[in-house]
Amino acid sequence: MTRTVFVNGEYLPETEAKVSIFDRGFLMADGVYEVTSVLDGKLIDFDGHLKRLERSLNELGIQKPAEFDDLLEIHRKLVADNGIEEGMVYLQITRGSPGDRDFVFPDPETTRPTLVLFTQNKPGLADNPVAKQGIKVISIEDIRWGRRDIKTVQLLYPSMGKMMAKKAGCDDAWLVEDGFVTEGTSNNTYIVKGGKIITRNLSNDILHGITRAAVLKFAREAQMEVEERPFTIEEAQGAEEAFFTSASAFVMPVIEVDGVKVGEGKVGPVATRLREIYLDESRKAGI
Repeated sequence: MTRTVFVNGEYLPETEAKVSIFDRGFLMADGVYEVTSVLDGKLIDFDGHLKRLERSLNELGIQKPAEFDDLLEIHRKLVADNGIEEGMVYLQITRGSPGDRDFVFPDPETTRPTLVLFTQNKPGLADNPVAKQGIKVISIEDIRWGRRDIKTVQLLYPSMGKMMAKKAGCDDAWLVEDGFVTEGTSNNTYIVKGGKIITRNLSNDILHGITRAAVLKFAREAQMEVEERPFTIEEAQGAEEAFFTSASAFVMPVIEVDGVKVGEGKVGPVATRLREIYLDESRKAGI
């Protein structure tokens, strides 16, 4: 089925959607994005994604598109028109197309931002069997730019990290800087040690995950102890459990780090319970 997408104020068949070759997102990776999951045909954590989107735009000085206040309606229409029960809505905003290539930002009075949205149908997203098996990760050096708190479309190194993991026979990579894990290629990372959930504290070094915020809230409400601080690969290898969170994977157990089994090398009770709570509460709160 040909998807309906949204480009700069218009709903179009994906085969008719066009963006200028001079768009700064294409030429300079000058843009930001968000991915909102859909469960039971409803948007998950939409308000959190919208707030982070606004922050990312402000941090880069990109103007809001004219349709910003209508984004919920646009998301809902795309979900309905494309028959999405489980899947994702991808949203991207760039600084727009000034009509030529230049390092200098274009005048926002004459160059409007480019807004693109499309859906991805992912049946079985919530019942992913990998969540019952757990995944294996490798560690790699974190050589990204310093503003990882801004959700930009500069995703080449995370993509390279995933390919490094695949080449090593693993599923993902955890990035390490100054001896400590920052985050995964597209997710926030956690270990469980002495029954305590440990995850890196918020700063410019990591993305301020929307799923991370929800999971930590639910963990505290469930009387689980949480400590926000950096941890090392060695700590992860010696932990009882490890897992990551993201908008599309929710809570995903990690059973091996750099070839060393975490705990007993199988999915643990903390990650399992947090995934159950997150999915249950998110479905209740979906809009």
